[in-house]
Amino acid sequence: MIEWIVILLIVAAIASLLGFRGVAGASAGIAKVLIFIVLIGLLLMLVFGVLVFA
Repeated sequence: MIEWIVILLIVAAIASLLGFRGVAGASAGIAKVLIFIVLIGLLLMLVFGVLVFA
């Protein structure tokens, strides 16, 4: 999933440089949502990992 985030951020940067504001905004928005999903997943794994080993 982190690979998709990097790809979308690169697409957003290139689209922004070329003037495609709609594409840049959409891909940056999707990347932002994926970043939050990854962070929530990591947080849940950390919490449940601590609970299992406690």
